[in-house]
Amino acid sequence: MTQDLDQVFAALADPTRRAILAMLLEDDMAVTDVAEPFEMSLAAISKHLGVLTAAGLISQEKRGRVKWCKLEPDALRNASVWMQGFGQFEPVNLDAFERFLEIELPETAEGVTRSGSE
Repeated sequence: MTQDLDQVFAALADPTRRAILAMLLEDDMAVTDVAEPFEMSLAAISKHLGVLTAAGLISQEKRGRVKWCKLEPDALRNASVWMQGFGQFEPVNLDAFERFLEIELPETAEGVTRSGSE
Protein backbone atom coordinates (compact mmCIF):
# COMPACT_ATOMS: atom_id res chain seq x y z
CA MET A 1 0.00 0.00 0.00
CA THR A 2 2.91 2.37 0.71
CA GLN A 3 4.15 2.21 -2.88
CA ASP A 4 0.63 2.84 -4.16
CA LEU A 5 0.29 5.86 -1.89
CA ASP A 6 3.69 7.14 -3.00
CA GLN A 7 2.55 6.96 -6.62
CA VAL A 8 -0.76 8.73 -5.90
CA PHE A 9 0.84 11.55 -3.94
CA ALA A 10 3.67 11.90 -6.48
CA ALA A 11 1.08 12.14 -9.26
CA LEU A 12 -0.90 14.76 -7.34
CA ALA A 13 2.24 16.81 -6.65
CA ASP A 14 2.32 18.18 -10.19
CA PRO A 15 -0.01 21.10 -11.06
CA THR A 16 -0.46 19.92 -14.65
CA ARG A 17 -1.64 16.52 -13.49
CA ARG A 18 -4.01 18.10 -10.97
CA ALA A 19 -5.41 20.25 -13.77
CA ILE A 20 -5.90 17.15 -15.92
CA LEU A 21 -7.78 15.46 -13.09
CA ALA A 22 -9.99 18.52 -12.74
CA MET A 23 -10.79 18.37 -16.45
CA LEU A 24 -11.63 14.68 -16.22
CA LEU A 25 -14.07 15.34 -13.38
CA GLU A 26 -16.41 16.68 -16.06
CA ASP A 27 -16.33 13.70 -18.44
CA ASP A 28 -14.10 11.24 -20.28
CA MET A 29 -11.83 13.00 -22.75
CA ALA A 30 -9.73 12.11 -25.77
CA VAL A 31 -6.00 12.56 -25.18
CA THR A 32 -5.87 15.31 -27.81
CA ASP A 33 -8.65 17.19 -25.98
CA VAL A 34 -6.79 16.82 -22.69
CA ALA A 35 -3.68 18.28 -24.30
CA GLU A 36 -5.43 21.22 -25.96
CA PRO A 37 -5.38 23.78 -23.12
CA PHE A 38 -1.71 23.19 -22.28
CA GLU A 39 1.28 24.80 -23.93
CA MET A 40 3.29 21.60 -24.14
CA SER A 41 3.79 18.80 -26.60
CA LEU A 42 1.46 15.84 -26.93
CA ALA A 43 4.40 13.69 -25.82
CA ALA A 44 4.71 15.67 -22.58
CA ILE A 45 0.96 15.34 -21.93
CA SER A 46 1.24 11.61 -22.63
CA LYS A 47 3.95 11.36 -19.96
CA HIS A 48 1.66 13.11 -17.46
CA LEU A 49 -1.19 10.76 -18.41
CA GLY A 50 1.16 7.81 -17.95
CA VAL A 51 1.97 8.93 -14.40
CA LEU A 52 -1.73 9.36 -13.61
CA THR A 53 -2.48 5.92 -15.09
CA ALA A 54 0.37 4.24 -13.19
CA ALA A 55 -0.98 5.77 -9.98
CA GLY A 56 -4.42 4.39 -10.80
CA LEU A 57 -6.01 7.84 -10.86
CA ILE A 58 -7.15 7.51 -14.46
CA SER A 59 -7.57 4.77 -17.01
CA GLN A 60 -6.96 4.99 -20.73
CA GLU A 61 -8.65 2.99 -23.45
CA LYS A 62 -8.51 3.03 -27.18
CA ARG A 63 -11.84 3.52 -28.97
CA GLY A 64 -11.24 3.22 -32.67
CA ARG A 65 -8.30 5.46 -33.46
CA VAL A 66 -8.77 7.65 -30.42
CA LYS A 67 -7.30 7.07 -26.95
CA TRP A 68 -9.71 8.17 -24.18
CA CYS A 69 -8.96 9.07 -20.58
CA LYS A 70 -11.34 8.41 -17.72
CA LEU A 71 -11.10 9.43 -14.08
CA GLU A 72 -11.11 6.45 -11.72
CA PRO A 73 -13.44 7.62 -8.94
CA ASP A 74 -12.20 5.17 -6.28
CA ALA A 75 -8.55 5.87 -6.94
CA LEU A 76 -8.17 8.27 -4.04
CA ARG A 77 -9.76 5.89 -1.53
CA ASN A 78 -6.48 4.57 -0.05
CA ALA A 79 -5.01 8.08 0.13
CA SER A 80 -8.17 9.29 1.84
CA VAL A 81 -8.08 6.43 4.35
CA TRP A 82 -4.40 7.16 5.04
CA MET A 83 -5.12 10.86 5.61
CA GLN A 84 -8.04 10.03 7.90
CA GLY A 85 -5.54 8.31 10.16
CA PHE A 86 -4.34 11.76 11.16
CA GLY A 87 -7.86 12.66 12.29
CA GLN A 88 -7.87 15.95 10.41
CA PHE A 89 -9.25 14.85 7.09
CA GLU A 90 -12.63 13.68 5.95
CA PRO A 91 -13.13 11.08 3.22
CA VAL A 92 -12.38 12.39 -0.25
CA ASN A 93 -15.53 13.68 -1.89
CA LEU A 94 -15.03 14.19 -5.61
CA ASP A 95 -17.35 17.21 -5.68
CA ALA A 96 -15.35 18.81 -2.89
CA PHE A 97 -12.12 17.82 -4.66
CA GLU A 98 -13.37 19.53 -7.82
CA ARG A 99 -14.16 22.72 -5.87
CA PHE A 100 -10.69 22.55 -4.29
CA LEU A 101 -9.04 22.23 -7.70
CA GLU A 102 -11.07 25.15 -9.07
CA ILE A 103 -9.83 27.30 -6.18
CA GLU A 104 -6.22 26.09 -6.47
CA LEU A 105 -6.12 26.25 -10.27
CA PRO A 106 -8.34 29.20 -11.25
CA GLU A 107 -6.26 29.84 -14.37
CA THR A 108 -7.21 26.44 -15.78
CA ALA A 109 -10.90 27.11 -15.26
CA GLU A 110 -10.50 30.39 -17.15
CA GLY A 111 -8.76 28.71 -20.06
CA VAL A 112 -5.26 30.06 -19.43
CA THR A 113 -2.66 27.54 -20.43
CA ARG A 114 0.24 26.22 -18.40
CA SER A 115 3.72 25.49 -19.65
CA GLY A 116 6.31 22.94 -18.71
CA SER A 117 6.81 19.25 -19.19
CA GLU A 118 7.50 16.04 -17.29
